[in-house]
Amino acid sequence: MDKFLIKNTTREQREQIIRDSLNCGGGGCENCSACGAYGAIEPYEMYQPYIDGIKEIAEITKEFQTSYLR
Repeated sequence: MDKFLIKNTTREQREQIIRDSLNCGGGGCENCSACGAYGAIEPYEMYQPYIDGIKEIAEITKEFQTSYLR
C-alpha cells in the first residue's frame, strides 16, 4: 500500500505503523519466542531501517524471508 511508503510518511508515522502492526508492548505479543526461533532479532529492531527511512517494509521482509526461511 502506497500510504505506508517512506516517501508518504513521517518518521513518527512509520514508528507507529511498526508498533501497531507488531503490537509490541500492546498485549499482542504472546512471548512465544518465534522471532528467536527463526534467528531474527527483536521484530521492532528488524524494522528499524524502515522507521529511519532507509528501507521499505517489503524490502526488510523479503530479506528476512530469504535469509531465515529456507
